[in-house]
Formats: sequence, C-alpha cells, structure tokens
Amino acid sequence: MPVQPLDLSKLKVFPLAERESLTRADEILIDPDSPPKPCSERNATLVKRCAANIRATRERGASVMLIYGAHLLRNGTARILERMMARGWLTHLATNGAGTIHDWEYAWFGASTESVEMGVSGGTFGTWHETATNIHLAIMAGALDGLGYGCGLGKLIHEDGVTLPTVAELTAKIAANPADPLTSARADLLQAMRTQNWAAGRVEIMHRWKHASILAQAYKHGIPVTVHPGIGYDIIANHPVFSGSAIGRAAEWDFKLFGGSVNGLDGGVVLSVGSAIMGPQVFEKSLSCVNNLRLQSGGHVVKSHTIYVVDLQDGGGWDWTSGEPPKTHAAYYLRFCKSYSRMGGAMHYLQSDNATFTHNLYRELCITD
Repeated sequence: MPVQPLDLSKLKVFPLAERESLTRADEILIDPDSPPKPCSERNATLVKRCAANIRATRERGASVMLIYGAHLLRNGTARILERMMARGWLTHLATNGAGTIHDWEYAWFGASTESVEMGVSGGTFGTWHETATNIHLAIMAGALDGLGYGCGLGKLIHEDGVTLPTVAELTAKIAANPADPLTSARADLLQAMRTQNWAAGRVEIMHRWKHASILAQAYKHGIPVTVHPGIGYDIIANHPVFSGSAIGRAAEWDFKLFGGSVNGLDGGVVLSVGSAIMGPQVFEKSLSCVNNLRLQSGGHVVKSHTIYVVDLQDGGGWDWTSGEPPKTHAAYYLRFCKSYSRMGGAMHYLQSDNATFTHNLYRELCITD
C-alpha cells in the first residue's frame, strides 16, 4: 500500500505554560559591562586582531557579518550584541531556525529550551501552540510588507504584534491580480486565517523580555537579519499551522538579502560563531552567486575578507592560514573549517565558548573605540 503523509492538522498542541523550560532569560543574560571570562593566550591575540579588523572594516564601509547558531543566544549574549549593533560594529546578522525559536520564546515567555528525549517519547516535543503560531504569524504578515523571516519576526517582537488584513481584502487582491508577486503570500495568509481562526486587524502580542531578543534589537537598529532554516528542521513544523511555503518564501528572500551583504564583503569580516552547518553551507552558495554576477559584469570576485570561525570542537592545532591539512590529519574532517578555508581571504579558527569569545571581542572593541 502507498505511504500516506501525516495529517498535521490533527496534531494536539499545548500551551507553553505547560512545558518545563530549562533556561530563563533573566538567568542567562550577560551584563555587557561585567568582566568577560578569560580566554587562552592564543585566542586573546586573535580577538585583538579581530577587533582591529572590524574597526578597519567599518572605516572603509565594508560588511561585518555575524553568522551564529542558537547557542550564542542561549548563552546570554543578546545584550552584548545589541551594544555592538548600536555602535555600528555589525552590519548583518544571520541565524538558523532554532535561533529564532529560542529568540521569540525568551522575548515573549521569558524562558526556552526543553528535554528532547522526554518530549519525543511522549509526543509533546515541539508541540507548543504559541511558538509555532506567532512565528508563522510574523512570517506571513511580514511577507505582505516584503520582509523575510528575520526582519518579519524582529518587527513582530519589537512592535509587540502585527496588523492583519481582512479575509475579504486578501481574497479580492488575489482575484484581481493572480500574477502579482505577493499572490502566493496572500494565499498562505488567507489559508492560515481561515484554518486557525486568526482575526483581522491589530493582533497585540506583548514581549516583556524583548531585550533578550537578538532579532528585535537588529530590527530596532535597522541591521539586516536573515534566517536560513530547513523545512522540518524546527519545532514550528509540529503544529497544524505549519506552512513550508511561507517559511521557504521567507528564507528565499533572506538568502538574497544575505547575498547583498556578501557583495559588500571586500576587505570585510565574517564571524561564524557556533554555526557548524548552516553558516558555511549558506555562505559558500551565496559567495558563489555574488562572484558569478560580478564576473558577468566584468568585475572581480570578493577578496581581502577575513573569516573568524568559533566553535568548541578541537581544531587539532592546525593553522588554517597555511591551507588545508592533509587527509591524515584530524583537522581535515572539521567540515566547517574546511568549507570556510576555501572561501578566499584568510580564515582563523578559535576553539572557544561562543559567549566568552563574543564578550571578549566586545570588550576589546570598547578599549580601542
């Protein structure tokens, strides 16, 4: 017999209040003015060099891109990053789907993180009503304003809600011009409003911990923030509202926006912090697209940029500025290092806790400001 797809409309979902959350915003947030944890002598040297590169990069108007995994948020760096954005030291932020889920949950609920093992066995892992509902709401409402995943969610958090058109308005616009670029986005929102009973007009969603949201701070400071998710990777799939088309559309727009910042990377800086898969995979495709378009117009490829990769994995002591290690060396199998080392410019690897790196970098930037 043919395999039948799951009917996600029948999923039983639960309020966040019923979940045992393992981390709380008020407990994890790091005071930017507190002394940072010490790092190794080698890392301290690289942090100083990184700070100098960022300052020189901003003076010449080039991009400083921070590509980060969810743990950078979960380790409490939101307030540090807000300071860095406010002072113009970061020009683009990018994360994965998990980074947005924890971001929204901290901002609205003040807590996040759950036991995957216990939740999966009981069929409750990720089935949290407010998380999936409000992230989809942000994506779908943002699409009508031409916003991708990151800016759409950042706007919802920063502005404490969204405003939805009526079902009649959406229906009329779809019927009047089916070929309009926004038709598919309007159709996704129309479907969600009907199946989820979303009311038209202003939807107020108060975020009492928006200071714990990296996305909200990026939106507040006008810093492009992009999200690069996988369909089915994230818990927002565990809900009847799940829309792969809405997520995919938002991620498509964000990939293009990411490319715009890569196009400004000549002599710039890339910080890849705790993103061993999404970061290098998205960056290499985007860089190829930028170089393709530049070469077609008679220009040169992106050059003179510096990449700092930060992760906890043992780097094997290899100096990546000297090229790739041989296949007999364990460092060769650090895929994220290998990918970034092939992207032109100079690549440095720091084996470090991501919050320790970020806090020390902020402090060094303050000293040299």
